[in-house]
Order: sequence, then C-alpha cells, then structure tokens
Amino acid sequence: MSAKELFSAASAAMQKAYAPYSRFPVGAAVKTEEGAIHAGCNIENASYPEGWCAETTALGHLIMAGGGRVSEIAVVAEQMPKIMPCGGCRQRLAEFVTEDAVLHLCDTTGVLETVPFSAVFPRGFSFEDGK
Repeated sequence: MSAKELFSAASAAMQKAYAPYSRFPVGAAVKTEEGAIHAGCNIENASYPEGWCAETTALGHLIMAGGGRVSEIAVVAEQMPKIMPCGGCRQRLAEFVTEDAVLHLCDTTGVLETVPFSAVFPRGFSFEDGK
C-alpha cells in the first residue's frame, strides 16, 4: 500500500466533508500495521467548536472496525497545502500510532512531504505507568 493510496482515501473523504460554516473541507486517512485504511472528513455543526475533525472521524472508523495500531496518516485540505492535525487530533492520533508512524502532508494533488509523527507531537499525554 503506497502513500498515494492513503492520500486518495483522504482526498475522497474530504469530498464528503460537512463544512457549511467554515467552508474548509478536510479529509484524513489512517493506515494500520495490517494495511487497513480508515478515512474520515470534518463534520461541523452550528455549535461551532463541537464539530469533529477529519482525523477524529477516521479514528472513529478505525475503532468501529476493530482497532489497530496506526503506521501512516495522510491529511488533506482544499485550501491549505501541508495542513497539520490540530493539537487535539495530534493527541488522539498519538494514542494509536506505532513508534515509527509517519504523517503525509498533502495538497489536493498528492503527498508533498512525509515526516515522522514523533517530530510533530513528541510528548503527548500518557498514562503508561497506570497513574
């Protein structure tokens, strides 16, 4: 499975975005270690901060399909090349990514840059010690 296929899934999800307020559609796709792809789009509502980011929706699909560890992420927005996940989504993703997960930064034509996820979110909240 190539980064191009992951981008295609994110791009197709972006086309389904429900963004009547911001008019800023976003799509995201996550790939598990096993190769399964789960995509999502942003979903807004009139109580503006209560919408869902594309990454959150993709993770919801991942969980509903049985879960897994995320090895690759692609995010695309019509109006912002190389869009980065917001801080909340970085934390959400951090709880599912593999140690060597990568983030593909895209524009509407494809992947522009690939970076280690750990470089964009090096120290997320963690309860590894059970406290």
